[in-house]
Amino acid sequence: MYVIRRVYEVKPGMARKYATIAMKMCEEYETAGQRSPARIYFNGGTIPGERNRVYMEWTAEIVESPYREGNIIPQSVRDAGAPGGDMVIDTWIEFYELMTPGKADNG
Repeated sequence: MYVIRRVYEVKPGMARKYATIAMKMCEEYETAGQRSPARIYFNGGTIPGERNRVYMEWTAEIVESPYREGNIIPQSVRDAGAPGGDMVIDTWIEFYELMTPGKADNG
């Protein structure tokens, strides 16, 4: 099992607004059956940490390329994300292996 986290660096003052857009995008992915439930979190500068960041995080059994044959991003996801296009400065994706009891190193 993997944790996948998409990070968005957004323009100052846009974190909460973009987090709302990201939440809608994730809801559309879930409705289409393409992703597990996601968590969206952000920092608009009111707490310590990297400011003007929005995080979209979900789990997946396997890591798959978005360009894999047969993968179609639902139009509803594209529509939900369209209003945020001008808010994003940079974006990247991070992958982590989720620790489970079966993966424990008991040596």
